[in-house]
This record gives sequence, structure tokens and C-alpha cells, in this order.
Amino acid sequence: MIKVPTYQPNQKGRRVLMVVYDDAHVLDVVGPLEVMNGAAFFLPDETKPYSVSVVAAKAGSVKTTSSLALIADQSYADALADPEPIDTLIVSGGVGTMAALKDNELLAFVQKAAARSRRIVSICTGALILAEVGLLEGKRASTHWFWSPILEKRYPQVKIESDAIYVQDGNIWTSAGITAGMDLALALVEEDWGHDIALNVARLNVMYMIRPGGQSQFSAHLVAEKAEDPAIHDVMQYILKTPSDPLTVTALAARAGLSERTFARRFKEETGLTPAAYVETSRVQAARVHLETTSDGIEQIALQAGFQNAERMRRAFQRHVGVSASEYRERFQKTLVEADNIRDGPA
Repeated sequence: MIKVPTYQPNQKGRRVLMVVYDDAHVLDVVGPLEVMNGAAFFLPDETKPYSVSVVAAKAGSVKTTSSLALIADQSYADALADPEPIDTLIVSGGVGTMAALKDNELLAFVQKAAARSRRIVSICTGALILAEVGLLEGKRASTHWFWSPILEKRYPQVKIESDAIYVQDGNIWTSAGITAGMDLALALVEEDWGHDIALNVARLNVMYMIRPGGQSQFSAHLVAEKAEDPAIHDVMQYILKTPSDPLTVTALAARAGLSERTFARRFKEETGLTPAAYVETSRVQAARVHLETTSDGIEQIALQAGFQNAERMRRAFQRHVGVSASEYRERFQKTLVEADNIRDGPA
């Protein structure tokens, strides 16, 4: 049973500024804040973990992509005039990020507030805002898998870790898309208040303490869905459904009704990947499903997923997941046991 003590909401906690703007993603804002403030339930009475201010160009209503409005309680000017030290500056993401990158007032605020902050955080595409003001120069960083190539192209000085759920480099933390912001927030709670408090917050929110896998577990199907060229989209769906087939460029080009050269060019234009890279990604994804849901042997799974043998699958897993297939299965099974405990939740 989780003990939920009472606490005094008017007691000061670590000062957190959450930066929002028009068409921010509401989950980028409320998800991390719910996780962070959840720590209050497991701290001694009268201890408030965080004192949060939602900050925008002007105090008041800010529209989000979900049609829900957020209420900013401080303007940029008010937040900077407040003498209270800033513990954590968080920049949200969303489809409004591209417009935000042209907002000089917002960029100037982020720069000034970051200089006064102990810790700087971005959620999802908020990483582009940090990069725009130079905070990610020479730093490792993550963002939503769809936006990783854009971040990499616009800001080549940033070291993109495209498969990471979140990345910490010094005092700067960046996360992948949307719910990954909650994973990052849980890591912040653990850094601030310890493992036991973070574990209870994870249980309260029915979360993994450490989510298994990276963004690559989502990408193969999602990349296929964004393909607009009907011929390329059909080939990608075929690859996903038949990973054990001999998926050579010759065979795939014939299926698309294109020459090999034209097929390879159009495939790269649509997906940012070569056909061979996408085939390998899809086969790793298929193998992960088998490893997670069956007790089949490694050699058998390698054949089912389209690898010629277990050694080829092992090397592909090292490239995409960072561990071998057998290590992945062992870690996944261990995480399931931990997740069963987490899912017990508060009594």
C-alpha cells in the first residue's frame, strides 16, 4: 500500500518555469508537471517539491493544439523580475514550435532565464528552441523521432541521439516526443528526491521507472504511415508484413513498378532512409515482437524476422537497440516483473 501523506501547498518548493506558447502540445506541459508535483504525496508533511509557474508572452490564456487553453500565470517580464532563483527551466514542444523559433521575445526570454537556471529542460520539439539560442551547441540531445532529422539539419553542431527517450548532458536535459517528457520528469524527481520517491511516483502514475527500448520501437510503422507516394507506401507496408521474404532492392523496385535507381531515390526522398536501412529496421522491429511475446529460440526468431542467422540478428540489434537479442529479451522480461509491481498502484 502506498502511504499518501498530506502536505501544505503554500510552502515554497524548487522554482520551476514551464515555457508555453500558442499551439504547444498540452501533454508536453501537463504530463511532466503532474509527474514532478506527484512527489509531494511521498515527502514529509509540509514539504512541497516544486513551485511551478507557467510562463508565456503575456499572463492569461494560451491556446494548445488540443483546443484546451492553458493559463499562464506569469509573463516573460514578470518571471525575469522575480528575484527567486530558478531551479528548472522547461521549454514545451508542439506544432507551434516553428513559429516560436521566429519569436524574438520568446528566444530572448529562454536565453536570459537559462542563464539563471540550475537545470534546463526541453520536451519534444522544445529542443529546437534550445538549439536556436545556442544552448545545445556541442551537446548531446534528443527530440521526437520525426523531428530528429530536422534538428540535425538545422543545427549540425548538436549531437543527436535519435533513438533516446531522453538525454542528459551536463545541466541540460532533452526528451523525445510527448509522453517521453514524463519519463524525463520522473528522472528529475529521482535526481532531486531519490529513487524511493521516484518509484512511488511511477507507481502512482502507472509508469515504468525505466521504459524498455527507445524510439526505434515506434519508428518503422510510423515512417510507413507518413509516406505520401502510393507506390513507396505499398512497398513499406509489404516489408512490414513479410520481413522474412528476400527483400532485395531489385524485388522491391519491381513491386513498385520502378527502376531500381528511381525506386531507391524516391524511397530515400519519402523516408530519409535507404531501402536496405528500412528493411533492417523493420526486421529488428519484428524480432523484438517475437522476443517479447514468444519463447521461441534466438535462431528461430532470426529466421522468422528475415535475418539469415542469429549472428546477423545480433549485429543488427547492437546497431539499433544497443544490446544483443538475447540481452534484449532478458532486460524486457526483467522490466515486465518490475512493471507488474508498478501496476499495483496506490491502494
